[in-house]
Amino acid sequence: MLLRHHETTQELEYRQQRGVHQLREEQVRKQHQTELANQHEYCGRRERELHKRHAQAVKQQPKSLKHKELQIRKQFRETCKIQTRQYKAWKSQVLASTPRDDQKAVIKKLKEEQIRKLAILGEQYEQSIAEMLQKQSIRLDESQDTEVRQLKEQLQQELELLMAFQSKIRMQAEAQRNRERHELQERVSVRRALLEQKMELEKQQFQEERAERQRLLCERQAREIEAFDEESAHMGFNPVEIADASRESLGSSDADSLAGSTLSLAHSNSASSFTHTAL
Repeated sequence: MLLRHHETTQELEYRQQRGVHQLREEQVRKQHQTELANQHEYCGRRERELHKRHAQAVKQQPKSLKHKELQIRKQFRETCKIQTRQYKAWKSQVLASTPRDDQKAVIKKLKEEQIRKLAILGEQYEQSIAEMLQKQSIRLDESQDTEVRQLKEQLQQELELLMAFQSKIRMQAEAQRNRERHELQERVSVRRALLEQKMELEKQQFQEERAERQRLLCERQAREIEAFDEESAHMGFNPVEIADASRESLGSSDADSLAGSTLSLAHSNSASSFTHTAL
């Protein structure tokens, strides 16, 4: 009865613990799924924001390059003006020291030299503009590629940290569940050991009480037999001689009947004697 009650209680405790553990595991699983979903949504939003910013930068790039190109062309025009002023001053100096007959040829030569220098200067500025446009475009592409790579590395690192933290939480939860299962097993084992000890003590006590009752019963029977023998002897009966005589005169079946009658008579006399003594 006690063991059956113990086993029923044990099964209820194990079932309750399994239910609590399953509930905790499900709660942790849903929480981790939500965290991962939020992290993926955050990563996607960061990537979309960066892509939008890059698109705006690319869209704004022509305006910026056009502004720089205009600045270079303005600088080119200023340089041309300076070259023209220098040419006129140089022309005046040369003509002042050149005979009138040779001035026409000198002017033509100086003009051709001026045109050649301006053409070279123009080619240099155009080349500068082309190189500036190319460098700015390459620099923008490299800068955007670097930002994309850095953002992906950062987001991947954050995701790995989150997954590592979740793994640590799961390990700690599993360790706690194992500890609780072990503690419950220990409590059940201790309770069963105490129950078995109690049952053993009760069994031992019962055996001792039974042995005591048997001893008392044997002592009482011995006293009754002794009293019966004394009463029989007082009345002049010898049960042993009567039994021997009966066995000699009767057969086995009659002997058994006579023995039964003798024992009945003996018990009757003993009872009468006890009654008489009590009175």
